[in-house]
Amino acid sequence: MSGAISRCSKEFLKQCIKMLGEGGGLDSALGSAKVISGGSGSCSLSMTVEKAHMNRGETMHGGFSAHLVDTVTTLALMTNEGGLPGVSVDLNMSYLKAAKVGEEIFIDAKTLKKGRTLAFLECEIKNARGDLIVKGSHTKFIGS
Repeated sequence: MSGAISRCSKEFLKQCIKMLGEGGGLDSALGSAKVISGGSGSCSLSMTVEKAHMNRGETMHGGFSAHLVDTVTTLALMTNEGGLPGVSVDLNMSYLKAAKVGEEIFIDAKTLKKGRTLAFLECEIKNARGDLIVKGSHTKFIGS
């Protein structure tokens, strides 16, 4: 295994973010995300809210927040042993506060439970003051 990157490593997550950022479409908006930590079923990123992420009210778009929850919980899931990305079954969002353009946000996701066919994940998006902006839960079918 020499030279291989463990799925439980920060480097694995950095490579995933780089690939997403270069892939085009909505995922390209993740190119500016920075990996803070990750592994063993968790993933923490930071990023600055940019104009491309905003709604007409000039705050972070709820759809982009949902995209963050979907993507970062999937990355957290992939850091588990045998972690595959799976298929979304349910995605639930609670929007508590707005994030403005230029504001740094922190996205923390973790695997609550990984069973035989389903994985249960959660995510919080906070601002630099620690205020909770979005709370999300995500259920994924991971098959057998």
